[in-house]
Amino acid sequence: MRIARFSVREGSPAAGSVSFGIIEGDAAQPDSLVVHTLAGHPFGTPQPTGETHRLQDVRLLAPMLPSKIVAVGRNYAAHAAELGNEVPAVPLTFFKPSTAVIGPTESIAYPPFSSDVQYEAELAVVIGRMCREVPLERVPEVVFGYTCANDVTARDVQQREGQWARAKGFDTSCPLGPWIETDLDPADLAVTCTVNGELRQAGRTSQMVRSVAELIVHVSEAMTLLPGDVILTGTPAGVGPLTIGDEVAVSVEGIGTLSNKVIKRG
Repeated sequence: MRIARFSVREGSPAAGSVSFGIIEGDAAQPDSLVVHTLAGHPFGTPQPTGETHRLQDVRLLAPMLPSKIVAVGRNYAAHAAELGNEVPAVPLTFFKPSTAVIGPTESIAYPPFSSDVQYEAELAVVIGRMCREVPLERVPEVVFGYTCANDVTARDVQQREGQWARAKGFDTSCPLGPWIETDLDPADLAVTCTVNGELRQAGRTSQMVRSVAELIVHVSEAMTLLPGDVILTGTPAGVGPLTIGDEVAVSVEGIGTLSNKVIKRG
């Protein structure tokens, strides 16, 4: 099941309203896609309202506005190596603030304090229920679904400041979308990134040092996770710079493609 968060475009009686919805139709035929509006949030048993829109008549937003984004660094050995780092003995975690989140087609605003902003394509996990200290065998119970993410990073700031709060937490540095896929096995999915249509990253989640389940166990040992919270699972090798005017697209097999343009911060 594909769960989206959307607003209705101008010209409809519901214009401007923001809702969750279930997307149905053949993704290979975009004109066939429709959104069935849900009442309230999508956790638990979704409750359709009976209102339906063509996908082309709505604007897709970030599929969740999480209370926190917990990201994992160096979870692909080849990516750690390309930056001259060792694979950490325990998962290397950091936060991205909720204010960093943007949705599909929204713009990544190049911050004025950096001259080396880079893309990082990732599989993102969306938590579906409040949980803490989740045992490995119960991880499936707390996962709501999966979406695409771009862990946009000001690499020069990351290297200069030594800690990652500004480098990875600036406004617009966490594109998510285009929707959440709830029925997906994350064990071996293709993760790719293109810039202006040119392939830059191509990896598989089977190359992750630690699996999705292991990461949820590790993170939940330390903190309570809430419905809608997001865990970024790391990026494959091939990261590189973005420039103003670029179109960057992250695709995850079984989910779809998240596209964003890079603009100068106004």
